Amino acid sequence: MDHKRSIEHFSAAQKVMVGGVNSPVRSFKGVGGSPLVMEYGKGSQLFDVDGNAYTDYCLSWGALILGHSPRNAILAAKKTLERGTSFGVTTRAEIDCAKFIGHAVASIDLIRFVNSGTEATMSAIRLSRGFTKKQMIVKFDGCYHGHSDDLLATAGSGVASLAQSSSAGVPESHLKNTLSLPYNDVEVLIKTIERYANDIACVIIEPVAGNMGVIPARIEFLKTLRDLTKKYNIVLIFDEIMTGFRSNLGCVQSDYGIVPDVTCLGKIIGGGFPIGAYGGRKDIMNCLAPLGGVYQAGTFSGNPVVLRTGLATLKLLNPDFYRVLNDKCETFSQQLNDFFVKNAIAVRISHYKAMMSFRFSDQIVENYADARKAANDEIYRKLFWYLLEKGIYMPPADLEAFFISGAHTKNDLAQLGNALKEFFLK
Repeated sequence: MDHKRSIEHFSAAQKVMVGGVNSPVRSFKGVGGSPLVMEYGKGSQLFDVDGNAYTDYCLSWGALILGHSPRNAILAAKKTLERGTSFGVTTRAEIDCAKFIGHAVASIDLIRFVNSGTEATMSAIRLSRGFTKKQMIVKFDGCYHGHSDDLLATAGSGVASLAQSSSAGVPESHLKNTLSLPYNDVEVLIKTIERYANDIACVIIEPVAGNMGVIPARIEFLKTLRDLTKKYNIVLIFDEIMTGFRSNLGCVQSDYGIVPDVTCLGKIIGGGFPIGAYGGRKDIMNCLAPLGGVYQAGTFSGNPVVLRTGLATLKLLNPDFYRVLNDKCETFSQQLNDFFVKNAIAVRISHYKAMMSFRFSDQIVENYADARKAANDEIYRKLFWYLLEKGIYMPPADLEAFFISGAHTKNDLAQLGNALKEFFLK
């Protein structure tokens, strides 16, 4: 494939944007080479400025559950745009979308829309501190909750050690109240919560992790977490920004039968536009201004174009849609894993419903340490470019999840499966 124009455009981008990108992973640092510059998308396909077509398994990092440019979402956006772009006051679009989400997600009595996932998690943590009058937060190694200071933390050493910053520019004072624990470790979880119970305001977790590859939480781990947080008046926050509305209308929490106190959403609920949201128990949410003393505001929060497009997307998601989507993913993953086992290849597809990731190991992966051991930057780099030449676009980083949409066909998945088999049999 010829990428001449992408290279030229990216060279120009580097002169006017930091690193030529507006989010680091887009720089292709994880896979090498010059990043592609994209022109448009349609269905399961993405097209670059050189006219090359790719079957897209990144899908704007999971946001495009219907694929690119779905007709209903585009029509909703156009119709709303004709009436204006932003008003800075309440609109019916916000009310209608809030009603839909509140009806679908059991944990959400009241909701607040914001503009990104980072805003949602950051605000949910502030709300938790305001509600409990406590300061500490607990997160889990390998879970990504956006780039706010309190959450850019790596694990400390030993049980319940204070986390260290994973980014320059984050003062130690912002992390002195952050604990980062191993995912799926019940013993460490119990020791930590019981040790710091009087100081912990909230625990935030991805119930299915997607930023260290796909790792579902073990049910006993989440049940223990729910029991402990209830016992000690700690707010349990489920970060379902990636998983929300991906597996079913009730989100992952309905799969597990566990109701958190606060849920963070994003990606899919915006129909391809920037969005975030957090919602939960009425007594907690009522602590937000203008009713309570926890302040959070945003000029573009609840933007009518975004909310109408998001609602048009959500209305197309029903049990039949999810059954077909999840079955396609699970069948694909099982067939590939059977192939890897049959040919004694130490590779596996980790998956949860319509989320997948590569593991360059045949060992079970339950946490971030396991995920790092199962990663292989060199193999993934070669795989990424091999698939790209076959017209298949994957996320340009080893530990990221990849996705399928309602627009992906059996032929799309067959093409991907054949390409993977060819690559690993070389």
